[in-house]
Amino acid sequence: MTIKASCHCRSTTFEVSEAPLTVTRCTCSFCSKRGSLWAYYIPSQFKLTSPLKNVSFYQWGSKTVKHGFCATCGCGTFTQTPDWSTGKPNFENPKISVNSRLFDDFDLDQVEVVVIDGKNLW
Repeated sequence: MTIKASCHCRSTTFEVSEAPLTVTRCTCSFCSKRGSLWAYYIPSQFKLTSPLKNVSFYQWGSKTVKHGFCATCGCGTFTQTPDWSTGKPNFENPKISVNSRLFDDFDLDQVEVVVIDGKNLW
């Protein structure tokens, strides 16, 4: 089941290959200020359907994660990140996190929200 997503102005669009089972609300300063609910995918499950030039990227601190946002309206869209499941960055196993609040025609209220204490973890 492909899910399509778009930013506010629709300049940045993408799709994922399946619905998330859970989404993450991270309490770190960046995520909490953005208000994102993150769904996680491997690169083959994600497809940017608008031109890459419509996306700008922000890298903070260690510059390990690329935070994408629409270059026109500023909505946070997706991130490119290494796998952190072991507590250390695994660059050979990249992940894409998408802001599930941007899903079109999808009932996000039916998905469990998992809170990560990013405020105290990093």
